[in-house]
Amino acid sequence: MPYRAYVFEGNRIDAFREMICAETVEEREAALAKILPEQQGDFEKLYEALEGNPVTIRFLDPPLHEFVPTEEEDIKKLADAQGKTVDQIKAIIDSLHEFNPMMGHRGCRLAVTYPEIAKMQTSAVIRAAINVKKAHPDWNVKPEIMIPLVGDIKELKYVKKFVVETADAEIAAAGSDLEYEVGTMIEIPRAALTADDIAKEADFFCFGTNDLTQMTYGFSRDDAGKFLDAYYDAKIFENDPFAKLDQVGVGKLMKMAIELGKPVNPNLHVGICGEHGGDPSSVEFCDSIGLDYVSCSPFRVPIARLAAAQAAIAKKNA
Repeated sequence: MPYRAYVFEGNRIDAFREMICAETVEEREAALAKILPEQQGDFEKLYEALEGNPVTIRFLDPPLHEFVPTEEEDIKKLADAQGKTVDQIKAIIDSLHEFNPMMGHRGCRLAVTYPEIAKMQTSAVIRAAINVKKAHPDWNVKPEIMIPLVGDIKELKYVKKFVVETADAEIAAAGSDLEYEVGTMIEIPRAALTADDIAKEADFFCFGTNDLTQMTYGFSRDDAGKFLDAYYDAKIFENDPFAKLDQVGVGKLMKMAIELGKPVNPNLHVGICGEHGGDPSSVEFCDSIGLDYVSCSPFRVPIARLAAAQAAIAKKNA
């Protein structure tokens, strides 16, 4: 489930807003304790639906400002819940403002700042997997925990430490033999350029090509529509780079990351997450550079499956 959809469902947004506006670790942990069972329940449903097939769960990624209240009534409700004044809550909300939030305090940076978030999510992932594995011992339940927006191996090592410590403690407490993996999203050019280092700590790579395209081109997917038509008219671009993967630039970074990462970690499995996963020419390219899977929004899955089959047939007949 996309994290935005999870957070805004039912009354969960209240606990999440309490977590965002917490000023101490204790306040934050109290709010996270309310979120944990809800998220665990969602993950159990996810494992049940996949029936033992691989499940990759991306940890909290979007910037926190997306979840804060904007209406006076909601701000007052949050202030009352936390024993703060409306002005105090407004000051906290103002402090979350960022000039470029998509390149700001999000992804693994949240877990570096607030490790308790990663710990809570890890507990939810592992507890859910243990419960579903008990209920279905014939299923191969093996969570894949994905840490997003890593650009430096030190970030991954720092967050992974909390994930592994929490996961191992949960597994030991349950007397389980559950296995899990910890990997990362390659969505920052620096991560692709240093993939040989990052592969030392990652069990898998997943290319987040939406962000990788934004950061490689240097323009925002949300704002590019204002000028892309002029680029098409001038024949600078033939296609929307957010719909059809740029194989020359972004693709070169992906190919480089695989070539750097796999010799370091021969067991490294690699995929793609983003709208490009539903574009036939992009799927064909991903197959040609050795990706193991593509992921895309649900309505594009039929196209992706057909494109993957066609790529496999073409390779077989080559």
